[in-house]
Amino acid sequence: MDHGRLPTAPDAGTDDTMELPAVDALDWSAVTAALDAEGVAVTPPLLSPRACEEVRALFDRDEAFRSTVDMSRHRFGSGHYRYFAAPLPPVVTALRRRLYPPLARIANQWAERLDRPRFPGTHEELTAACAAAGQLRPTPLLLRYGPGDYNCLHQDVYGELTFPLQVAVMLDRPDVDFTGGESVFVEQRPRAQSRPVVKRPGQGQGLIFAVHDRPVPSARGWSRFMLRHGVSAVHEGQRHVLGVIFHDAP
Repeated sequence: MDHGRLPTAPDAGTDDTMELPAVDALDWSAVTAALDAEGVAVTPPLLSPRACEEVRALFDRDEAFRSTVDMSRHRFGSGHYRYFAAPLPPVVTALRRRLYPPLARIANQWAERLDRPRFPGTHEELTAACAAAGQLRPTPLLLRYGPGDYNCLHQDVYGELTFPLQVAVMLDRPDVDFTGGESVFVEQRPRAQSRPVVKRPGQGQGLIFAVHDRPVPSARGWSRFMLRHGVSAVHEGQRHVLGVIFHDAP
């Protein structure tokens, strides 16, 4: 099935007038090269310090969220994350809509290499495809880690339809607002030992990375390398991250 042929449906909370100049100015050739090399790309700051502060402050507003997860309760690690309710905050909707088209081009390159269905060119169409698959709940989330908190290695796969790339935006200042808390990625290579990758984005910077796996050249064409991600323990302070996942959940 070609998801791009499904009908469109508008996102809730859309704000097409929101200015995100850093998103519009991204060097997508550099992003693509980093993803091909490591499965992870670090962007320049996507959000200003003020925007980071405003998003971070949402964590304590219960009405902004549809559910809250205590990671220790589920043995996911330690800390909390909250899934945004619909309608999403305008900045989250804007990030989803503006980042999606160039990411879809990368995703479709991957799909061609791995002989998988293609994805639509706009986020409205992806939302419609998710709805057709019974995936109606928004997946963007806000994470908070305090001293001693961490996140076990995992993948953010929801439902049958999974868009293969996601974005995490750092909202705090490393070594000022918190210490520790590095972003950790582990790539599982066929018939080889796993490879760790550690990233430490600054405030407002984004991490773009594979949700589940990615294509890597091999002697027989293309192989699938699995990727999991997590967070090392925070030593002091608080660490907040905005997770922008593009597919919705059942």
